[in-house]
Amino acid sequence: MDVQLVNPFIEATIHVLSSLAFVEAHVGRPYLKKDPVAQGDVSGIVGLSGEAKGTISVTFTKQCILKIVSKMFGEEITEINDEVRDAVGEILNIVSGNGRQRLRGLGKRVKGAIPTIITGRNHIITHITSHPIIAVPFETENGSFTFEVCLEE
Repeated sequence: MDVQLVNPFIEATIHVLSSLAFVEAHVGRPYLKKDPVAQGDVSGIVGLSGEAKGTISVTFTKQCILKIVSKMFGEEITEINDEVRDAVGEILNIVSGNGRQRLRGLGKRVKGAIPTIITGRNHIITHITSHPIIAVPFETENGSFTFEVCLEE
């Protein structure tokens, strides 16, 4: 997979979490994901179509997403509930839009679908292409999350 398809979403993720929740996210070493099991407790996945097609997803650990959403809402959130699931969908929707806008700057037009949210330990994320899945781990002061990109041109 072309790194030009991945980097816009990494940059978008850092930007969105910083501006929405004042959370500093540090990028870890990307790796090729071999299995569909999520590396956390709540995931959002969105399909992309156009000049690049596939899926992107983000999976947060419980501790991480509860702190992010607490900062977004200005009140302490202690459980994964409908508000948290909605927030994950909104975060991913904004990351998707921001990343697609960055791709447009590179001459690639891509459209995004509505995010789907999945919760629970060891849930499965199914990407819609047979291309490799690039997983990008992130660390915050309150825990970790993983962003996955599976796109083909």
